[in-house]
Amino acid sequence: MKRGILYAAGAYACWGFFPLYWKMLSSVPALEILAHRMAWSLVFVGFLVLVRGQLGQFLQVLRNRRTVLIYATSALLLGINWYVYIWAVNANHVVESSLGYFINPLVNVALGMLFLGERVRRWQGIAIGLATIGVVYLSVALGVLPWIALALAFSFGFYGLIRKTAALDSLHGLALETVVFFGPAAGYLLWLETQGKAAFGHQSWTVTLLLAGAGVVTAIPLLLFASGARQIPMTTLGLLQYINPTMQFSLGVLLYHEPISGAKLIGFAIIWIALALYSLESYLHRGQPLKPAATNG
Repeated sequence: MKRGILYAAGAYACWGFFPLYWKMLSSVPALEILAHRMAWSLVFVGFLVLVRGQLGQFLQVLRNRRTVLIYATSALLLGINWYVYIWAVNANHVVESSLGYFINPLVNVALGMLFLGERVRRWQGIAIGLATIGVVYLSVALGVLPWIALALAFSFGFYGLIRKTAALDSLHGLALETVVFFGPAAGYLLWLETQGKAAFGHQSWTVTLLLAGAGVVTAIPLLLFASGARQIPMTTLGLLQYINPTMQFSLGVLLYHEPISGAKLIGFAIIWIALALYSLESYLHRGQPLKPAATNG
């Protein structure tokens, strides 16, 4: 349990610094950054599999059609999350991105209730309802649905759900996801090169190295997250995730000076109150894991 908490906290801290990394690649289109992130992740993860002498085990995994399908689904969710986030950061929406990861802990609780049979206590349910009110308020006050935040929250929430219930360990699971990614990503990058539109090797050496390094900075927190997610409850996982959006929100406001309107601040405040309520409830019930909900029949 303690090791799982350390793994998950380390993953969220790494993700909290991600705006700094993607901002340095703002001259590169989001889709190209995503393709490099996918392709180089396989290179790095494949190296880890080889070093650990697990290539034979991994090749056996590829023969299981059901497992491949499950991880293809998680890879799709992860790809959506990555693309939306990279685009949002480089389009100066770091604060709204942080909102998505503030909402995600409560999404985790709801998913745990709906799909894992976890029982939601009264005040946890109230916190979920209050966060929903905050999202609705933001939508009405700003005249637009906060789609960036919702896309990030639900794509990563479902990704965490699949990875928690999937059969493979963290390394083999990520390796399988990157195998799914690699073909489309490599094909797109080759097409960019033939069209003379590729950034890799054609812009500064800094950009080239950052694109190549995307695999390392992507794989490390994902491995930590996958390891942690399998060892701790979804509710604890959600609690730890506050590390990530708090860092992102601070970067968006203090470093990148993104504007915060009064209406947006009120919406954030409602969601923060919901998270504070959820945190207090979780603290008071620490050491008392949620029991599976009763089922009929």
